[in-house]
Amino acid sequence: MPLSLAQMRRNYTLGGLQEAEAPLDPLALFAQWLQQARETEREPVEANSMHLATVDREGRPHCRVLLLKGFDEGGFTFFGNYQSAKGQELAANPYAAMTFFWPGLERQVRIEGPVTRLDPQLSDAYFDSRPEASRLGAWASPQSRPLADRGELQALLAQTIRRFVEQPLQRPEHWGGYCLTPERMEFWQGRADRLHDRLDYRSRGGQWARQRLAP
Repeated sequence: MPLSLAQMRRNYTLGGLQEAEAPLDPLALFAQWLQQARETEREPVEANSMHLATVDREGRPHCRVLLLKGFDEGGFTFFGNYQSAKGQELAANPYAAMTFFWPGLERQVRIEGPVTRLDPQLSDAYFDSRPEASRLGAWASPQSRPLADRGELQALLAQTIRRFVEQPLQRPEHWGGYCLTPERMEFWQGRADRLHDRLDYRSRGGQWARQRLAP
């Protein structure tokens, strides 16, 4: 008989995370881990893929997978439709959590903080850098709204293509970027026998404080 879900487990043995090896700045550690995830052949997922969790007006959480498109001292940026379910949730409760999981490295990073819209000029610049098909899709798709079938979406795309035959394909006002400013970042490294390493960073008065958490 196949193993039940309760019997499925993996022993993590690739490495550890000690305070002496971790920068005091969590952004520096994130950059290091992200680069290692991009370079390792063991990593089966896109290194910049993340789970983004938001909360709606009724206090119900929602989660989906997105791609991180940039980060710096100002925060972590991603893009999407402002009128989508995600966009409405962020408008009602502009606070979110994102999680990166790199199973090939047995690592996870959790990031939490307030979310704001990017400056329109930054959204314009990123939109213009996207492939034409992706830009057309941003116009054509009424994201998160019900569709009768796949044919309706294809019809909307055909209509959009005709619309932009003789006019510039600029960013729609309902589409753009967000920036999550981190207030908390937690780094998790899998260890043997479930005694994992967890380093938790909290922003306090513009400075980062770090502590170890029990697994």
